Amino acid sequence: MATSTDSTLTIRRPDDWHVHLRDHDVLRGVLPYTARQFARAIVMPNLSPPVTTAEGVNAYRHRIIAAIPPGLSFTPLMTAYLTDGTDPADIAQGYADGVFVAAKLYPAHATTGSAHGVTDVAKILGVLEKMQDVGMPLLIHGEVTDHDVDIFDREAVFIERTLAPLVRDLPGLKVVFEHITTAEAADFVDASGPNIGATITPQHLHINRNAMLVGGIRPHAYCLPVAKREKHRLALRKAATSGSPKYFLGTDSAPHAVGAKESACGCAGIFNAPFAIESYVAVFDEERALDRFEAFASENGPRFYGLPLNEETITLERAENPVPEIVDANGTPIVPFHAATSLGWRLV
Repeated sequence: MATSTDSTLTIRRPDDWHVHLRDHDVLRGVLPYTARQFARAIVMPNLSPPVTTAEGVNAYRHRIIAAIPPGLSFTPLMTAYLTDGTDPADIAQGYADGVFVAAKLYPAHATTGSAHGVTDVAKILGVLEKMQDVGMPLLIHGEVTDHDVDIFDREAVFIERTLAPLVRDLPGLKVVFEHITTAEAADFVDASGPNIGATITPQHLHINRNAMLVGGIRPHAYCLPVAKREKHRLALRKAATSGSPKYFLGTDSAPHAVGAKESACGCAGIFNAPFAIESYVAVFDEERALDRFEAFASENGPRFYGLPLNEETITLERAENPVPEIVDANGTPIVPFHAATSLGWRLV
């Protein structure tokens, strides 16, 4: 469906396969940015407290739908938050009823809102076996949390200790390795079977760890998994633009108020939703892979999840697109990704 000229690119309307929408006032402030670009989005369940049951997820879904601005078409795709005590029957019933599209595995204390997460994958083996039986995707934040493992090595160690054995022991389980950040992760996905896919964020395609640490501590470039060395950024760009159906768009857009980021213990998360599609397309343009952008943004994700492709289209044009220093999200000031710079593409 994609069409292009020297100055425009038209593709199927994309989906975001990993987003944090928060709740209440902030939800109403940030949702319009996602809904104006994406037809659907996989919504993360790590609220405070997290939504761990079908009843809680369904209530959250209704709050999201109520916050969709008039005139915009958007479908939230909801996820269950797995804990050591998750009931396999509840997960399977929620999936059969269409409440859950997938379930999210947060290793306990790995990232924002993961305190109630899984302490040992062995404790949820019954849940994972049930998910394999019913065809329900497992979404994984792939990092170990051991204090003796360097933060820059935690994804690679997770692959070796947890993910590789899991995929070996449950070969029928559909797994999304979310927001991958390393060459090791891309190599693992490439070498795995068709049941293994991965999302890639715009920030991990644009920045390496220097963005956080050179010239002072830059809290608005801090996210988890943390940005890595330049060789990893280049490996992710190669994977995203390769044309492989295993990779698809997942922003991991994670809004935090300025004060929560600029503090003695700044929150992890980058708010990229306001200019997400423009940020991604800039990478594909730089890599001379615009002909592969529609597959990454609009086709690979739905096919992995077994959902229909969107019939609507969006158009991007080459144009200067200044990014503000601050976004007002319904009363909460948030610094967006690319703040105070300019992108070379604009959503028409």
